[in-house]
Formats: sequence, C-alpha cells, structure tokens
Amino acid sequence: MRYLALFVAALATLGFGFLSLGLPRYFGLFFLISAVFLLVGLRDLFQKGHALLRNYPLLAHFRWAIEAIRPEIRQYLLESDTEATPFSREQRSQVYQRAKNVNDADAFGTEQNVYAEGHEWLVHSIAAKTPSETPPRVRIGGPQCTQPYEASTLNISAMSFGSLSANAIRAMNKGAAMGGFAHDTGEGSISRHHREFGGDLIWEIGSGYFGCRREDGGFDRDQFVERAANDQVKMIEIKLSQGAKPGHGGVLPGSKVTAEIAEARGVPIGQTCISPAAHSAFSTPAEMMEFIADLRAGANGKPVGFKLCIGHGWQFMSLAKAMIETGITPDFIVIDGAEGGTGAAPLELADNVGTPLREGLVWAHNTLVGAGLREHIRLGASGKITSGFRMAANMALGADWCNSARGFMFAVGCVQSESCHTDRCPTGVATQNKWRQRAVVVPEKAERVYHFHRRTVAAMQEVVATVGLDHPGQLRPEHLCRRTTDSEIHTADDVYRFLDTGELLTATGDGRYEKAWRRAQAHSFLPMR
Repeated sequence: MRYLALFVAALATLGFGFLSLGLPRYFGLFFLISAVFLLVGLRDLFQKGHALLRNYPLLAHFRWAIEAIRPEIRQYLLESDTEATPFSREQRSQVYQRAKNVNDADAFGTEQNVYAEGHEWLVHSIAAKTPSETPPRVRIGGPQCTQPYEASTLNISAMSFGSLSANAIRAMNKGAAMGGFAHDTGEGSISRHHREFGGDLIWEIGSGYFGCRREDGGFDRDQFVERAANDQVKMIEIKLSQGAKPGHGGVLPGSKVTAEIAEARGVPIGQTCISPAAHSAFSTPAEMMEFIADLRAGANGKPVGFKLCIGHGWQFMSLAKAMIETGITPDFIVIDGAEGGTGAAPLELADNVGTPLREGLVWAHNTLVGAGLREHIRLGASGKITSGFRMAANMALGADWCNSARGFMFAVGCVQSESCHTDRCPTGVATQNKWRQRAVVVPEKAERVYHFHRRTVAAMQEVVATVGLDHPGQLRPEHLCRRTTDSEIHTADDVYRFLDTGELLTATGDGRYEKAWRRAQAHSFLPMR
C-alpha cells in the first residue's frame, strides 16, 4: 500500500503511452501528466532528505498539502468562538465589528464559562454612573518635563515600518490623526509614511538607534535633536525589551533594507544592520537616567520614558534606586507583557521567557509606589488588549493607559494568518510586497482604525461607569475579581500584594519585594551579594 500511488502512476504512464501511439490527440496529454507523477514518485523513492517521501512516494505529498492549509482549516472550521490561539474568534469579531462601525452586541448570553478558574470580572455598583461623552485623557509629563502630552487611554503600540507595510502604517497614522490618539513608531524609527497624515507619534528608540544612528551603530545626538523637534513627535520611548522576545536583539538582512527603510532607519541601502541585545549608550541604571535626562533636554522638554518586559524584578528596582540617587525620573514607563508580539520570535522566547503583563504591571506599579516615585511617573500597559474590559482591568492593577498592536492590525484587515514573517501576508498588513499591500485601502482602513479606537474607549467608559466611577483613573484592585477555584473568588488586592507609598524605603522584612529591593543597586544591573 505504501507504493500504491507509484504503481498507479507507472501503470497509467504505460497504458496512456501505449494508447497514445494510436490516438495521440486524445491520450498524449494524459501520458505526459502520468509521466510527471511517475518521475516525481521515483525521485521521492530514491531521495535522502525526507523519510516519509522515501517510504510513501507521491502519497506523502498530501501530508504537506494538508499541513499547508491546516491553520485555515482550524481557524475557519474547527476553532471554537472562545479559544484564544492567540486571539479567539470572539475577540477578533469584536474588533472587526467595531472597526466597521456596526452593531457588536451579542444575544443569548455569554459564551464564557463564568465558573472556570481564572475567569475575571469587574464588580458593578448599584449607584452606577452615566458614561461621560468626553473620552478621558492622561497627562504624561513629570516635574522635569516642560512639554507634557495629553494622551488617549488607548494608543497604537510599537510596530515598525518594515514589519508592517507602508499602507498599514499610513492607515494607522491617519486613523490616529482622526481620533486624536498616539501612534508608536516601533524601533524602525519615523518613516515618510508616519508623517504623511500628521498623527501624533511616540518615537521609539531601540538599541539599534535607528533614526539617530552613527555609522558604527552608536547613538547620534545631533540626529536625535533634529528629529525630536518635529511637531508630530509627542514623546520619546527607549525600548529596553519587548514582550515577544525579551532580552533578544535583532538582525535586519540587507535584502530587506529597501530605499524607504534605509531612509527611515538611517542605514545604507542593502546593508545588513544589527540591533544588539543591550544598549551601548548606557551600561548602568544611573547612566540610563542620565541618558533619559539628555534625551529630554535634546527634545526640548518633551516626555521621555522607556518600555520593557519585566525580567529580574530587582533589575527594575535598580532603575528605581537610580531615579532616587540621581534625582532624574522618566515621565512614563510602558510595561510590555510576554503575551505580546506582532512579529516573528524564537518559540523558546515567545513561550517561555519574560513576565506576563499582569504580573509585570503589578511589579512595576508596586516598585514605584514603594519607592515613593509613582506620583509623577505614568504607566502604560501593552499585551493582548482589544476590549474595554481588558483596558479597565489593567487600569485597576495600576496602568494609566493601554497600548494595542494586534488590535489595530485587526482593524486594518489582519486575519491572524500568522504569516507575518514570511512576506506573504494575505491581507497586505505585514508585508513589503507591493502587490499584496495594495489590499490595504488607506482611506477605508483609516476609518476602521478610528472607529475601533473610538468604540473601544467608549466601551471602557461604560465599564467604568457601571462600577460607579467617573474616570478610569479611579479604578482600584478591589474592583477586579478573579475566580481562583470553582468555589473561591478573590479580588485583585487579595491575589496580589500592593505596597504603601514609600514602603520599600524603610523595608526590613523578608517578603519578595523586600528581598529584591536589597539586591538592587543604582550603579549596576548585577545584584548585590
């Protein structure tokens, strides 16, 4: 049976070959087709690279054909509405409906198992409020900032031009301009496509220093000053790490460095460029604070902060100790969760390195509160946020605002084909192929970006109002409930420990936070022994 297909191909070739001698007009084509199958089968039989093909000539090709369409079969035929892999059909549908500005209400009750361990909800109030018609804003800018930014509570998370297509970047930025929210450039810097429609930008600067890079790959302050002066640039964000692949650098092959990408990143066309795993502009927490102060001065007082996925807790505390010692504080910190990620990453890093958003957010919030620094530093949260509830839940745990990457990708047409790294994105969102990205019609998709943002923020306001509050900044851990077993429910302040203001400065106990605080030092990212 293993060789059945090969035998059939051989018999067909012989049969059609004999028949074609008398009636070549009718059987010649069939002879050629069967001969091709026979040659492929013989090649399979004697090749040495694939064991399946060697044992199942011709037949094994069906395995790869089925495997090639497995994601589509699973997504469209087999996947349940609530199975998040990584986003459920229910989550994606909600984004699509809001982006299209159509009714997103569901009938006949929730499909969630409300008795399952891990299920979360916000407690509502008998004295519920009427949602405000004015979207809430968050003022970002500490005492050392002279140009604070009034940010939306939901913004576009970091995605570079190069990872996303030109049309996707243009659609997102136009939508941001229409809705008055911010668009993070990603570490690929500011491209012409980010500037076309004038939407507010958060300029992310990674370890490759794209857009402000010397020929040797180091930081170029003069270039930074020139670009930071652009009116579109509202904030500067230093990228320390990202949730998809924390602690990992990157390589952009020269074949992908087109003229447009080279222009945005400040690198030669066609030349491979490397983003190291760590920054070269600083090597200690205290030096990093000095770098933040230098960037803020070079940007004429615009807010400067940093983004990271929490790793060693004591290293984040080292940054807090450096803030105290130097007197220099960032204006904001964005916590990226390990569940985040729009591009390709090694599976080990995507699955098993980095702290999930909730735990990282609570750790950062507690550290800043315990060190007496939280008052002037705003916290952003990024990682699988596509709904008003997820926004509110993160705010209850300490976030001041939220960023979304894949939510806005869905809004411009992404169908979660998980082919972002292949340059064969079926909807033109994550590709540099000119023919594929023409599928993203900028005016139409910009409208969808605008509507998704507007309606998601409005949904968050409705959730906040049901809790009996006027502003999401009033949300607290006790408003968020989680089922920990089938018969036990805890509020977030029971699940997590929350510190009092300045508690770490006088800590003497042996708790997790106290031990980490004692290990942290302002002049090294290594722990104290």
